[in-house]
Parts: sequence; C-alpha cells; structure tokens
Amino acid sequence: MKTYDLRSDTFTKPTEGMRKAMYEAEVGDDVYGEDPTVNKLQEMAREITGKESALLISSGCMGNLIPMMIKGGRGKEILTSSYSHIVNHEIGAIASLSGTLPVMVPSEYGIMNAEDVEASIHGYSYDMSETAMIETENTTSGLVYPIDELRRIKDASERHGLWTHLDGARIFNASVESGVSVKEYAATADDITFCLSKGLGAPAFSILASDGDFIEKAKRCKKILGGGMRQVGILAAAGIYALRHNVERLRDDHEHRALISNVLEEAPWADVRISSTNMIFFASDYPMARIIEAMRKRGVLMLAEGRLGRIVLSMGINDDDASEIASLIGTIEEGELCG
Repeated sequence: MKTYDLRSDTFTKPTEGMRKAMYEAEVGDDVYGEDPTVNKLQEMAREITGKESALLISSGCMGNLIPMMIKGGRGKEILTSSYSHIVNHEIGAIASLSGTLPVMVPSEYGIMNAEDVEASIHGYSYDMSETAMIETENTTSGLVYPIDELRRIKDASERHGLWTHLDGARIFNASVESGVSVKEYAATADDITFCLSKGLGAPAFSILASDGDFIEKAKRCKKILGGGMRQVGILAAAGIYALRHNVERLRDDHEHRALISNVLEEAPWADVRISSTNMIFFASDYPMARIIEAMRKRGVLMLAEGRLGRIVLSMGINDDDASEIASLIGTIEEGELCG
C-alpha cells in the first residue's frame, strides 16, 4: 500500500536536480564568509526580499529568535497572535532564550487587525514591560495575511517607534496564492525570515533579511546560538535550486489542497474550518485520534493540532496522488469512527 504523507510540508525530499546541484556546489568556510554558494544564496534572498542584506540561518526558529534577541529582551514585550509559531511551536525560546514577553493580540486564526495591535501598545510605565516589537506571520494557519492589513500594522508600528518582524516561513505560498510579490510583503516589516525546508523542498535552512546593520548584529546572535557553519554550500545549493525551480510549483499544492478540501466538506464527520494555500484544518464530533487512525489504515498520514485535524500538501504529492487521496478519504464512514 502506498503511503501519502500529509503531516507537514517539511517531509519533502530533494529531487534529482537538487541533489545534482548539491553535489556540484562550490564551498568554503561560511563562518569566515567565504562559502561562495552561501553568499550567492544570500544575495538571491536580498534581491527577492528587497532588503539591504540577508543571512543564511539554520532554522525558522532561529530566524524568529534572533530579532527578539536584538530588539526585544528582558523587560520588553512583543505583540503577536496566540496562533503564532513563536508562541506555540518553538519550545518557549521567546522567553527562555530571548527574555522577551509575548503579549497576545486578538486575531482571527492568527490574522490581527491594526486597531487591535495599536490598542495593545502602551507608553512607558515603571511597572510595565516595554512594548518593543510587533510580530506578524504569513501564511498563518495556511491563511494569507491581507497586504493592506500588514501595511496598516507597519504604519502603527512606525508611529510608535516599534520594530516589526515578519515570520514568513511560507511567504512564497502567500505570494503565489495572492499575486503579491515577496518584496511587497517584506516591505511591511523591518525584517523577514522565510524557510527553504518547507514547501520549497530543500533539506535545511532558512533566511533572515533586513538592513545591513541589523544583519551584522544577527551574525553575532547566530554564533551565540551555535549557528556557525563551515562548508555548508552543499546545502545552500539546495536552497538556490529551490528558489529557482520550486516556487511556481507551489500552485500545484494549492490545487491539490482544494481537491481534498472539497471531499472533506462533503464528509459528514468533518467540519472544515480553514482551507487555504496548502493547508486544511477541520473539526469533528468524533475523536481526532480515530480519524487519524482511519486515514492511516488507508495510507494517508495526517496530524492533529489541538482539537483540529491538519492536512498539509507539498511537492511529494502529484496530481494522481491527490485524486487517490480524495477517493480514499471519501471511503471513511461515520461508523468506523465510533467508539
């Protein structure tokens, strides 16, 4: 029985073309800034985001943590959503490593509005933490953050002299879906991070981009966090290949998500809450563990996030696979999910 892995878009594997690029990569010592392939990738990222400088980092978690180390810290707070990755999926690094206090702003599945953000900003008081940063995430729960709202949040941050960080782990999904360029999204924040190891299909790494002074400070934070790397052009080459070949194909993942979502919307045991870009979140009156098991018996792997089931499409699933998955999901009956 074939297995279809819909747990995350991090389960992608390098294609033959990507492996060839990795094999042929020219390398050097990246700690000394002498890996030519890393430098080429960073220049590509700088051009894509429109920022002055870019830095290769080991993970999205590091990319979110470094801005808080530079602009946050003890006695300072960051305004974010309760759905944000920095709050839910980074093992408390926001507090334990950067010492920054997360303050939750009301949101709709992670999308905050500028009025609520600005209402959460407060001036100096000797007995309160200082509002220093705002964090947005695009996509968030698979949803594309409206560009106009991001611009309004950036305007509010500038009025109050705050730093804005954009967790753009899946920013290319947002761009492909909306038609808004990554550069336009990046302009709504002072810094942006994005992942190469999710839907783009590279085996590792993320990028952090901002102004030159910030990135110079980020290099020191990267070293503090154990992120100094040597001949990593082998992996950077995968990132270059991904940016050249795997961005537009994200549209396939979005189409496959829509196909599978249509079947779930017809299923009496599923209540689809979010269906956007490459992600589906659904609730059910039946135990999610039983749904996951029913899927597994059919060769379809998925996860639960809280009380919601989560399905994520990525480049390991082709058109025929998506059709087969939709058919398999359609065979699940309510009786199978009863205790």
